[in-house]
Amino acid sequence: MRFLCVSDIHGHAARLSAILAAAGEHGFDQLVACGDHLFPGPEPLETWKLLVGHKALCVQGLGDKALATIRPATLRAITPHEKERLARLTEMHAELGELIVARLGKLPTMARLPLEDGSELVVVHGSPADPTEPFTSDMSDEELSALLGDDPGDLIVCGGSHELFQRQVDYVRIVNVGSVGEAAGGGYATAALIESTPLGTAIRELSVEVAD
Repeated sequence: MRFLCVSDIHGHAARLSAILAAAGEHGFDQLVACGDHLFPGPEPLETWKLLVGHKALCVQGLGDKALATIRPATLRAITPHEKERLARLTEMHAELGELIVARLGKLPTMARLPLEDGSELVVVHGSPADPTEPFTSDMSDEELSALLGDDPGDLIVCGGSHELFQRQVDYVRIVNVGSVGEAAGGGYATAALIESTPLGTAIRELSVEVAD
């Protein structure tokens, strides 16, 4: 079984298509998306259609929860940045429609997948202890360990920090797949291919150049 794991697409359908094309050269069986799928990017509806068309396993990120729970008409923006974000939130509600917004609100914050070697893959946006708090590459082992929670599984696939990196903490492997839409440094989209076999798992990082 080979999983294509992405995160933080933020509504960039063209970049997701580029990652899908690159991963298609290797082949994959299941698309996994670790949250922040649509907001605030330029192509939210197209992004959603790609995820649905590939039967993606999706978990909820902060942007997804905000889209589903915040009602723009009840808010008052003060700063230019707040006004821009609120306007985009209003636009996206109209673009996506009530059904898709409701589905974003019902996404789970975590998913657990059994692997062929008997281990368990945990999918989350941030971390098992707190789906809103991401692992970052500059954290110490002690800081990472504090975010593992009581039952982190054996392999954690996550996003949130927009950084592509891997760390081993005790018996747990953390794979942050970075970001499709807003990768740190810009100019590229990142993801990871995880191949599960009865003998173990293999991880291949993907980084694809994209136009800003």
